[in-house]
Order: sequence, then C-alpha cells, then structure tokens
Amino acid sequence: MEAACTTILMLILILVLIWAWMMLNWVWFTPKRLERLLREQGLQGNPYTLLVGDTKDFAKMRKEAFSKPMNLFSHDIVPRVFSFFHHSINTHGPGLLSHHGEKWSKHRKIINPAFNLEKLKNMLPLFIKCGDDLIGKWEEMLSLDGSSEMDVWPFLQNLTSDAISRTAFGSSYEEGRRIFQLLKEQSELTVQLMLEVYIPGWRFVPTATHRKMNAIDRKIKASLKDIINSREKALKAGEASKNYLLDTLLESNQKEIQEQGNNKNVGMNIEDVIGECKLFYFAGQETTSSLLVWTMILLSMYPDWQTRAREEVLQVFGNGKPDFDGLNHLKIVTMVLNEVLRLYPPIIGLAREVCKDVKLGNLSLAAGMQVYISIILVHHDCELWGDDAKEFKPERFAEGVLKATNGKVALFPFGWGPRICIGQNFSLLEAKVALSMILRHFSFELSPTYTHAPTTVITLQPQYGAQLILRKVENI
Repeated sequence: MEAACTTILMLILILVLIWAWMMLNWVWFTPKRLERLLREQGLQGNPYTLLVGDTKDFAKMRKEAFSKPMNLFSHDIVPRVFSFFHHSINTHGPGLLSHHGEKWSKHRKIINPAFNLEKLKNMLPLFIKCGDDLIGKWEEMLSLDGSSEMDVWPFLQNLTSDAISRTAFGSSYEEGRRIFQLLKEQSELTVQLMLEVYIPGWRFVPTATHRKMNAIDRKIKASLKDIINSREKALKAGEASKNYLLDTLLESNQKEIQEQGNNKNVGMNIEDVIGECKLFYFAGQETTSSLLVWTMILLSMYPDWQTRAREEVLQVFGNGKPDFDGLNHLKIVTMVLNEVLRLYPPIIGLAREVCKDVKLGNLSLAAGMQVYISIILVHHDCELWGDDAKEFKPERFAEGVLKATNGKVALFPFGWGPRICIGQNFSLLEAKVALSMILRHFSFELSPTYTHAPTTVITLQPQYGAQLILRKVENI
C-alpha cells in the first residue's frame, strides 16, 4: 500500500514538473529565443517582459492619445490611433510583432459561393430598402427650413446592421439585428480586456466582466442555433431562397459534405457556422459603417468633392434608384471611397502568426513569431504616396488604383492576396448604394460641435460621434 502511494506521488510530481517546464518554456524560454533571433538580424525593440509585455505602455499611450482631439482638418491620424506602434517605430525602426492555419482554406471554399457576383446583384434591392429606410428617418427629422443637425454615426451603424441582417438572415433579420447588438456589446468588452495585463487562466475567473461576456455569448449562440436550424429545415424542404448569405452558406456546406461521402470531418459543424455568422457582422457591418461615416465627414470637410460626387450620382441615376451597372460607372464616388479607405482604413492593421520557418526578404522568421502588418502606416507613407500622403486628394485615383500605387501593394484596406477579405465587394457595393442615395437627397456639412477624434474599437471610429448638419437637396 505504501509503495503504491509512493508511486502515485512520484507520478504526480513528474507531471507537475513537466507542466512547470512547459509553462516556463512557453512564458520565458521561447519568447527570449525568438527575441534573440530578431536582434541578431538587427531588429530592435523593447526587451521581452514576463507576461505583462508592453500592455501597460500600450494602455497608457492609448489613454493619453485619446484624451485630446485632433486639429479639424488634419488627417495625420497615426500618432493618435496607433500611438504605441508609432512611438516604437520612431524609437526602434520597423519591427515584428500577432493567425493560424488549415481550417481557413476549408471555410473559404464553403463560403465563397455566398459572395459571388450574381449573389451580390440579388442583394441590391435589400441594400436599397435599407437606404430608403435611412432617408425616411432623416427626412422626418428635418426642421421647417429643410435642415437638421444630428450625429449620423449611430444611424449609419443601424443602416449597415440592418443591411447585413437582411442579406444574411432573410426573414429572420429582426432576430439578426438583435444578435448584432449583442455582438457589439461583446466586442466593446473584449477591447477593454485587451488593454488589461495578461494573466494566464484569468479568463476563467468569474469576474463581473467575464460573467457578462459569457451570458452574452450564450444568448448569441442560442439565437443563432435557432436561426440556423430553421434555415436548414427550410433548405431540406426546398423552401430556402438561396439568395441570403446564411442559406447559401448552408447549401454550400451541405454540398461539400455530400461530395465527400458524408464524412464527419468534412464541412462545417454548427459551431463553425455560428462563428461564420459572427464574422458576417464584423465584415458586413463594422467595416462598412466605418467607411461610410468617414466618407460623410470628409465630404463635409471638402464640399467641392461632395458636389462633384452628387453631380455624378444625379447624372448616372437621375431620379431613379441605384442599379448594378450604374454603380460600376461611378468614377468620382469610387475615387472618393478609395481615398477615404487610404486615409481612414476601417481596420488599421493585420496580425499573422508564422506557422513554419520562412525567409522574408533578408529576414529569417521562425515558427511561433507574430508579424504585424500595419495597413495605416503603409497608407500614410510619404515614400509610397508622395509628400501629400496625409492630405485628402481623391484625384490621385483618377486613373485607378494600379496607377496611383505605381503597381505596388500600397493600398490594401481589405487585406491582400489569397486571404483578402471575402466581403470586400459586398462592403463596397453597400457603401456605393448608401452614399449614392444620401447624396441624392441631402447635402451635409460639419456641425460646430463636431470634434475630430478618430479612435479604434475593433474598427476605426469617430470617438465623439459625427455631428453634421444635413439639408434637403431640392428637386429630388
């Protein structure tokens, strides 16, 4: 009996030692090894700090940057929205920083059909319906002189939330809208946690914030499961429209499973589908609302470009609704959107994890390193864009993106290469429809109460809203 107890204690001790070694390797030896490899190649940076890293400095600089607004017509937003990295690059020069692999290709294959050209064309009436609703709300708010001062930011968020709800869930769009509100709350709580010091296992501690996030997550999953199960039944009964993102996704997933002989390891399970539905929100709502709000703000700052864009919309569509072919002929509007995406990209950077040792130019990157690609720094780089890189000049795109970038990958607001955002065309189509309808019905200018303060909460947003004065355009 005593011998058995001794053996068990020895096994426990060995397991504890193994666990302790793994933890030590994870939190110290591996990071220090990767740090040494980078320094040997001439890359500088702050030394690795156990667990805490640069979190405190990041939070402090972010708080300081966000404590004061910018000059009204300044577009040099990097020091404000990218304060820690801007400081690090100025101090140490370009550096390396945080995705994983195989599952992506399977999901991409299944999701692709939902975003093809024909599907996008079929979504156009839904985009127009959402635009009509927005125009109607704003017209109701006009005073007797045909003007109204308002914060357009929440309206644009509701517009894009309504659009993705309708296009993703069809008849269940009201439930989808409620889910997206929950997701917004969850993302705000996530940002708060990201700014705190990282402690391994802390996310399992039932703090008030963690309990709230878990409760929200349960509500989201329960609602999405109900919608998904309902759409799957409709699909099997031949009643699904197949024009909505979720229906197309489920149909594509079902086809993939059948082609592979109903192999359980093929296709997406219910948790995967729920995850993709969440991504519909961020890809189809957050990025588009960010693009639209900065477009309205910048066109308010530069009324000549607003007038040119409006004249083009009236010339192409007259008093009619936007149509697919006409949207593709909006040259001025496209130039404006490209310049807004350059100066105020919805996502300011992309993080990627190196899965295996690789050579990148003169750099040797080891598996486990995290590479941060700063979209906003590239978009504001004077060497790539010229001395006027921080100025609003849509004319730089008069001959297209390729000419403006001299054939370089200098504009990539939706990412680049095989992993470019699958919802890029969806977002741009929705933005063109909404902007065309707004320009046809309203002129707008900055309110005296507007404060220029770009900030990041997942996407790039106006910290204090977007207070504009809207005026009804006559003869519409």
